[in-house]
Amino acid sequence: MSYIDPHIHMVSRTTDDYEKLALSGCVALGEPAFWAGFDRSSPQGFFDYFRQLTEFEPKRASQFGIRHYTWICMNPKESEDLRLSREVIQIIPEFIDRPNVLGVGEIGLNRITRNEIKIFEEQVDLALQYNKLMMVHTPHLEDKKRGTRIILDILGNHSAIVPEKILIDHIEEHTVSMVLDSGYWAGMTLYPFSKISVPRAADVIERFQGERLMANSGGDWGMSDPLAIPRLKLEMRLRDHSLKMIERVTFGHAFEFMSQSGKLPREAMAL
Repeated sequence: MSYIDPHIHMVSRTTDDYEKLALSGCVALGEPAFWAGFDRSSPQGFFDYFRQLTEFEPKRASQFGIRHYTWICMNPKESEDLRLSREVIQIIPEFIDRPNVLGVGEIGLNRITRNEIKIFEEQVDLALQYNKLMMVHTPHLEDKKRGTRIILDILGNHSAIVPEKILIDHIEEHTVSMVLDSGYWAGMTLYPFSKISVPRAADVIERFQGERLMANSGGDWGMSDPLAIPRLKLEMRLRDHSLKMIERVTFGHAFEFMSQSGKLPREAMAL
């Protein structure tokens, strides 16, 4: 059974990981712009990073039959610097309509500062201006519930918001209800030490019967597992979930959400 990983940072993974993804059934992935493990010092650094996401990574993925899609933004972890952030935002329109760009992401909040909130709001405005999908990062650990509520309040203040075009990522048990009740897609990031584990994600799926839920690995340069989605599929099989439910949270919902961009050909991703 094929699957889509809607959130994985392949710039930080080896080519061997692409092969492992392909062998395990991954047919497409989404790679949002994120923090590189250090703060970049100039807009040019982001420009080159966006080129990597739109020019180099699609070619690397295609060697293994995987369709590579991406999201462009100023990530929340580096958005404390307003001047730099706004210079980066001015670059985004140059990339927003490239063939593999799905929209603006991962925007959101990290430490929930005033500057982060300002840059989040400005990038929401940008996505609305260009009628693009959004992927939203929610804060980690103890700030997650408060940060998620602030994000939902900000989005709720925009009359032009279409909830079906927004993925609120990194949900956990204490935030999933508020996201789904607001009409958004909810992303479950399967991380070994933070976010949500495979067994916990399976519990959430059972609780909400897969409603607007999709799984992702969030694989990056830290402790993470690019094969987290196949592990979730196995966990669900061992719990006697139907193939329909497994397909829904590991392929169908991701495809439904991402295909709103008009860039995902379903015939190329047949199960």
